[in-house]
Amino acid sequence: MFPISRKATAALAVVLTGAAVLYFDMPALVAKPAMPLDGPVSTHVSVVPLSFDRDDATRTKFGKLTYRGGLNIFARSPHFGGYSAMALDASGTTLLALSDAGSWMRATLDYDGLRLTGLSDVTLGPILDTGGKPLRSASRQDAEGMALLSGDTREGTALVSFERDHRIMRYPFTAERFGPPDGAIPLPKTARGMSANMGLEALATIKAGRMKGTIVAVPERLKDRNGNLMGWLIGGPAPGTITIRRLGGFDLTAAAGLPGGGLLLLERRFRYSEGVKMRIRRIAASDLRPGKPIVGEVLLEASDIMNIDNMEAIAVHRAHGGETVLTVMSDDNFSAFQRSLIMQFTLP
Repeated sequence: MFPISRKATAALAVVLTGAAVLYFDMPALVAKPAMPLDGPVSTHVSVVPLSFDRDDATRTKFGKLTYRGGLNIFARSPHFGGYSAMALDASGTTLLALSDAGSWMRATLDYDGLRLTGLSDVTLGPILDTGGKPLRSASRQDAEGMALLSGDTREGTALVSFERDHRIMRYPFTAERFGPPDGAIPLPKTARGMSANMGLEALATIKAGRMKGTIVAVPERLKDRNGNLMGWLIGGPAPGTITIRRLGGFDLTAAAGLPGGGLLLLERRFRYSEGVKMRIRRIAASDLRPGKPIVGEVLLEASDIMNIDNMEAIAVHRAHGGETVLTVMSDDNFSAFQRSLIMQFTLP
């Protein structure tokens, strides 16, 4: 180990800070599209297969999950990227994803047996505002969470949460059109404490049991006086404020309802000194109630030694063999320093 001068240390700090700024979304430094799409367009997506362990492609067991495969995905369209919310149909073959730049993507997921191999039939389109025109303001485009209310990923109704201009809107959609919204979900008074860029990241609906139909909405980082993360149960038999134990400085980025009535949470931690980390936590249906802070069960925690990026979206479906499949996706922030990844795991 050689000694480092103060000048060199200061220079290194500047480089690390600059890299961190580039890594996460500073609007002045990323190439988000200046204008929204006018309507749906087809595009081609290229893929590079990924192992989760960069050094051992044969390894499949990570935490309590089994890795099924993943892809680094690319497209030439300037509107491709920024994916912060997603849903899959019951078969796990049709993907609907929302970008925080005000667009949607629908694609067919292609498989070789159980392994994800590509995306085909890819269409991009604009998320429409209340007047039926594409969202144009950056403060209104920032879609971060999505939960299907009815139908599937080809046609139905979804709830979409936005940050900056904080709101939850109900969006009818078809294969060619997403919106305009036909209503809004009122936010609790405590939602006024959300900061502009740490708003409603996690949105899900409970799929079974006595809480079926309850909406779960959790900001990225809204803490109570004890440092726990605050969120809300909206509708259902027991609406109210919930608290989730903040473990290890992680923030919430997405949520998905499990077939049996529980909940999955996708979490992220970023520090200049250590890079980015991800975690997936399972919350039992019986724990989803106001009162005692919710802890749950950690299924997977990984640093960027593994093949991860800025993981911001999660969806769940049941495979033909009965396995519960978790699909996670990253938000590249339209930055050359980041990647759009899509990966799948099975849950025992």
